[in-house]
Amino acid sequence: MARRLKITNHDLAALGITDKELLKQIGRLAKVMINKNGEEKHTVLGQVQELWENPQTVGIDTNHPFAHLAAIVVEFKNTQPQEKQTQTYKLHSGIDYEVYGRDFIDFNTLNQMDIAMKLPITKAGALMPDAHVGYGLPIGGVLATDVNTIIPYAVGVDIACRMCLSVFDLPANTIEGQHGKLKNMLQENTVFGSGGETKTKHDETLFDREEWKAFSTLTRLKDKAWRQLGSSGTGNHFAEFGIIEVSEATEGFNIPKGEYLALLTHSGSRGFGASIANMYSRIAMQKTKLAKEAKSLAWLDMNSDEGKEYWLAMNLAGDYASANHHEIHNKIAKALHQRPIARVENHHNFAWKETLADGTEVMVHRKGSTPAGKGVLGIIPGSMTAPGYVVSGKGEANAINSASHGAGRVMSRSKAKENISRHQMQKKLTAHGIRLVGGDVDESPMVYKNIDHVMSAQTDLVDVLAKFTPKIVRMADSREPWED
Repeated sequence: MARRLKITNHDLAALGITDKELLKQIGRLAKVMINKNGEEKHTVLGQVQELWENPQTVGIDTNHPFAHLAAIVVEFKNTQPQEKQTQTYKLHSGIDYEVYGRDFIDFNTLNQMDIAMKLPITKAGALMPDAHVGYGLPIGGVLATDVNTIIPYAVGVDIACRMCLSVFDLPANTIEGQHGKLKNMLQENTVFGSGGETKTKHDETLFDREEWKAFSTLTRLKDKAWRQLGSSGTGNHFAEFGIIEVSEATEGFNIPKGEYLALLTHSGSRGFGASIANMYSRIAMQKTKLAKEAKSLAWLDMNSDEGKEYWLAMNLAGDYASANHHEIHNKIAKALHQRPIARVENHHNFAWKETLADGTEVMVHRKGSTPAGKGVLGIIPGSMTAPGYVVSGKGEANAINSASHGAGRVMSRSKAKENISRHQMQKKLTAHGIRLVGGDVDESPMVYKNIDHVMSAQTDLVDVLAKFTPKIVRMADSREPWED
């Protein structure tokens, strides 16, 4: 039987309940409902939210489990200073936005982006050619809003999910000559899966930073973040050895022409980032009321305590995601007895304060899209059987200095499991000479768009500097549940 998670004071505080006596009474009943009655956490939290937001209605509902607490909540609220009524924001008619690779993007994704462009805080937007439906903002969506606002779900659940590439001064044929050794290196120096933790650390200095003491939520999550440092999630997170082809040395990626052994990883801020995302998304939806279709695009005011906390936590999660990759890359570099001759990294699922071409200061949310300002380096991966590319941004204003973060899915995970067999997947991998450790059919090469089509749709956005071809791929074992 699956373990049901307990409701904490942090969960209740996210709904706006901070009074100690109310926390005690509501928390006690919530515990009984989960532990003895077998209710799910999200169900109980929903009932608590009903109690807090509409105590008079709950009080006359004899079937509501929190009905007997309604009078206490009403009395408490009546004794509090009158608060400003929560404003319900109306959607506008919408702002035009650029779509790259429209032929590869389905109607539902376009419709989701259309809704984001109707927010009263929206200033500009763009949709990348790898775009597909996400939660809130589409994956591959770029949304610029008022500089004093930030949308947790337009950033994403896996805050600062990141790509990192290390190039080693070793010939490409190292893979064929030492594939067994390289495969073992991936297994010995990576940890994948939901809740995965590492036993040894290469560099723990990130945890000396004062930000961890800034407010109680970060302090509470610090130990969990430390335990998971250097680990990766499930789903499309990976670590892989491959061959990188450099046609000529270029500014910012000054490697002599040739083929080299390279390591590419994809993962994010783990349980730490997910906890921050879920907590502050709930707060945003409580404070910013929107039409049902736009509910998950609720924002935080950057001048509010919650907005300031989220901004600090999001940026710390970005540094943490980078540190996760550095742990893996440095451990594997040590096992190879090599130092990388080049390292390129970039993250998506993040928000940056930037300035549009017309001088407007904005908050740019890139959910599953890569920063591509003029001369900014990035990595755009394909699939297990398709190449990825090291790119340099062109700073295209219509794209809000962005590019795709990968090939993008054409098939959901559930559809993949219904329509693709492990035999079909393995046949495809064998045909391309891919050795896979872990993984499942929901990450089959067939579930992704053609990376060449995606790249051809963004020639105005990036220049290609090098090509990376995967050869040995490590992912979470198929027994693991997928983690967004």
